Amino acid sequence: MELLTKERLQTLKHLAVSARKLIVETVHYAGAGHIGGPLSVTDLLVALYFEVMNIRPEDPLWEDRDRFVLSKGHSAVALYTVMALRGYLPVEELRTFDKIDSRLQAHPDMSALPGLDMSTGSLGQGISATVGMALGAKLTGKAYTTYCILGDGESQEGQVWEAADVAVRYGLDNLIVILDNNKLQQYGWEAPDKGRKAPIELPETKWSAFGWNVATIYGHSFDQLIGAVDQAKADKGRPTIIIANTVKGKGVSFMENAYLWHAKVPTKQEMERAIDEIAAGREA
Repeated sequence: MELLTKERLQTLKHLAVSARKLIVETVHYAGAGHIGGPLSVTDLLVALYFEVMNIRPEDPLWEDRDRFVLSKGHSAVALYTVMALRGYLPVEELRTFDKIDSRLQAHPDMSALPGLDMSTGSLGQGISATVGMALGAKLTGKAYTTYCILGDGESQEGQVWEAADVAVRYGLDNLIVILDNNKLQQYGWEAPDKGRKAPIELPETKWSAFGWNVATIYGHSFDQLIGAVDQAKADKGRPTIIIANTVKGKGVSFMENAYLWHAKVPTKQEMERAIDEIAAGREA
């Protein structure tokens, strides 16, 4: 991929602002849903769907499309908003989120919404499915790349490390995992400052020990993420993980780095304040 032009970078930033507004609105009107994690992963999803992945929204089951799995499935509302902006579904359909018979359930359901490559929600399982997809591409001679966004909290699951081991054993250089390393989970070990300890310590060291190619970026930089993907594709013979250091609740001052906003529904007043801050382009 070529370096982003100034105009293209601005477009991606505007899309991220739109997605964040929709996330806050959707959770408010549904009266349910996660919000902190979706806001931390927004930029990663926008970069993947609008710049990185080879996909066709008008043909969501296109055989040669790149595959994507949101392993941290509880952040589904972020995925739905970005997919809506990309043209997989009407933006208006976001108002049906988490309702009975909606295609947009609290966790991704691949049987309900075309364009989803895996149903996720049980933490730790999504990355295993992604490994299977990448291996399948190798065995059938397909050229697509498989992407996965993994949560730092779900990295406490042993299944994640089993998948990490197997991916290296099969030399899956067509597999790129992005760790949404926002360093905050809803439940966890209390830190001395009464906050929460990071769910996973020294992720670079751990993934390197399994034999992965490891890159570390600021997860809210489109340039850094796209550059890391380019480098990953050039590294042959092993899978890549991109450690994306992000901010939970990114873009909203009273939600940032606040574990109580992991799955809290904003009131109308909080929603309006959040949208104003997002629109103003607040930087953490």
